[in-house]
Amino acid sequence: MPTFDDKRLTRPDGQPMPYQVTAGMVAVRETPMPDGRLATQALHGEIVDVFREEGEFGLVQCRRDRYCGWVLMEALSAPVLPVTHKVSSLKTHCYVDPDLKSAPRFLLSLGARLSISGREGDWLHADRAGWVHARHVAPVEALEDDPASVAERFLQTPYLWGGRESLGLDCTGLTQQAFEAAGVMLPRDSDMQFAWCGTDIPDWRAPNALRRGDLVFWKGHVGIMTDSERLLHANAWHMAVAVEPLESAITRIANYYAEPIGARRIDVSSERQCRPDWLSGH
Repeated sequence: MPTFDDKRLTRPDGQPMPYQVTAGMVAVRETPMPDGRLATQALHGEIVDVFREEGEFGLVQCRRDRYCGWVLMEALSAPVLPVTHKVSSLKTHCYVDPDLKSAPRFLLSLGARLSISGREGDWLHADRAGWVHARHVAPVEALEDDPASVAERFLQTPYLWGGRESLGLDCTGLTQQAFEAAGVMLPRDSDMQFAWCGTDIPDWRAPNALRRGDLVFWKGHVGIMTDSERLLHANAWHMAVAVEPLESAITRIANYYAEPIGARRIDVSSERQCRPDWLSGH
């Protein structure tokens, strides 16, 4: 179970005010500086609690995974609108008008939350965003069945430390997005995912012990298996999301860094039924 005194998850002091991300994405930084190190990202429609402001930045805790950091206040709006839909394609544009020739406002990535208030033909109007094509959107309660297939959509996406959008993401941003699309929320970092998610696979190095959707961990890294032998991961060697034989990845990473520390299996059908204890705080 998590320890909420971890600085990454510790609720800041003060009375929070809920805001909603109204940019396509907002960077959550470790310091209130434009060039502060990226901690994570909050996508359009996500809710953050703002505890205090410092210049153009606000100190926030993300509702979805408890992660804390500093965001540009200009990317947020209040009050919070009810979410009805989410982006189901890897990426899509939102437009000024219900017309593909109109000006795009910004890019939306898989999992972005939308408040749909109207429809014209194949176009849906999302409050605070614009018009999005109906074929790129699904009801917020719609769930994927296979996290690995979601992860595969990100193949060749550039590696970005702290990223979790279609333009760039890191190893845990990838696993978070893959499992959240299937209705299972994972914590933000690999040590948290290894400690708190799924069940241990004690014989995972045995032939055919792993299966599609299993997670393999190193200290500071994680990947998802596409079958019993191949690993899909966002990694700094390829500087992209790539798939490769697991044994090749183990050998290379051992030469440069360390051996893997274990593997875990998440039962999507059972874990999607309840809110995780680490997220609810109960």
